[in-house]
Amino acid sequence: MRSLTEGDDCGETEPPWRPALNTITIVGLGPGDPGLLTKAAWDLLHAAEEVYVRTDQHPTLAALPQSLAIHSFDAAYCAADDFASVYQQIAAEIIRLGSRPQGVIYAVPGDPAVGEATTWLIRELAAAQGLAVRVLSGVSFVEPACLALGIDPLERDGLQIVDAMSAAAGHAPPFDASRPALLAQCYSRALASDIKLILLPSYGEQHLVTVLSAAGTAQQVVRTMPLFELDRGAEFDHLTTLYVPPAGPYADFSRLLEIVAHLRAPEGCPWDREQTLQTLRKEVLEELYELLEALDLDDDAQIAEELGDAALELAMLAQIAAEEERFRWPQVMQQVCEKLIRRHPHVFGDVEVSSVDEVLANWAAIKAEEKRGREGEGGKKSSGVLAGVPKGLPALALASKTQSRLAQAGIEADLTDADPIGLALWKLAAEARAADMDAETVLRELCRQVADALV
Repeated sequence: MRSLTEGDDCGETEPPWRPALNTITIVGLGPGDPGLLTKAAWDLLHAAEEVYVRTDQHPTLAALPQSLAIHSFDAAYCAADDFASVYQQIAAEIIRLGSRPQGVIYAVPGDPAVGEATTWLIRELAAAQGLAVRVLSGVSFVEPACLALGIDPLERDGLQIVDAMSAAAGHAPPFDASRPALLAQCYSRALASDIKLILLPSYGEQHLVTVLSAAGTAQQVVRTMPLFELDRGAEFDHLTTLYVPPAGPYADFSRLLEIVAHLRAPEGCPWDREQTLQTLRKEVLEELYELLEALDLDDDAQIAEELGDAALELAMLAQIAAEEERFRWPQVMQQVCEKLIRRHPHVFGDVEVSSVDEVLANWAAIKAEEKRGREGEGGKKSSGVLAGVPKGLPALALASKTQSRLAQAGIEADLTDADPIGLALWKLAAEARAADMDAETVLRELCRQVADALV
């Protein structure tokens, strides 16, 4: 008796390893060892007459039948200005080839769903044109890399996987420094040098990193070195992966958020659980003044410690606000990042400036526009040139801020009834501004000098 899956009555489908008509088939070539090619991929490529590959620089291709015509897109890398253009070009060509009656087989390194931009471009374009796409998964670089490094990607709070080019394109590590990270496709020494410069401020020169070449193949090489030596001596190609161990178990702001949330939890600390946004006002002010004192002393260790204490207060305020469903930390981060980008169009946009004065003028204009937008949306209405000046500032700082706002508006303050001492202090603050000095800082420095002289 036949099983239901054997009979034609059940609508028997073509096995997935056979070439399909009018279909784009994307197949993963694995990390480089032909033995790691899946059976479905092996059977498909042995039954095919031709295959298009993103790059022919892959060891598995040498194990395929001599009769298989292999067409590479390597020439596109030399003709285009950037990788994004290359991937767009490849995707467009695969769509054209897939529109043929015989369809097309397109092979990529590793797994088509891991670190392969062309897969997603092809699927998007194919969906728009009604073309069928099937994907034969493969072993990605992640599994052999983890085996070679002796790490489990699900342990130690989870392994982070980042494209090396994406990491190098930024200005800070795009991942959590308290968790391990794999940077894939570190294909050149120049790219490794760029990554080193990105990592150094967060990890330091002596932080050990590992360069893993050709993971999962007979040519596998593992080299561990201090970060400052990353771009010295080691060979790099498209099968090179960089492993960055954690900078420390608590080396990221997310760890502080977790600890604060724990302190506020039912099993946490009674004192922390009693705090509110209002009760923390005094704590916030004290920590900021202690940070100012550390800055005055120019003591690196103390500055770092006080920065941490200030960050604790911020995390506590955000946690309490989230518990009370007022706002959440991601919202805080989203808003401040959007604000910085919006107020720096000369950095993140196409505005050109020639001086700091132009930067400040643009900043003021953008802030004014933001205020009008908030008021137009029914937000709290503010008026006057001094709107938004914090009244809780120390007196000298408040005077300087007030004078700056008045100067921007072209307004002279009416001081006819001013107290003589207050007027004198006001004038001193103005003199400090004219000399491009902060009166508060100058007076604090003088007090510190007096205190030091008495020791």
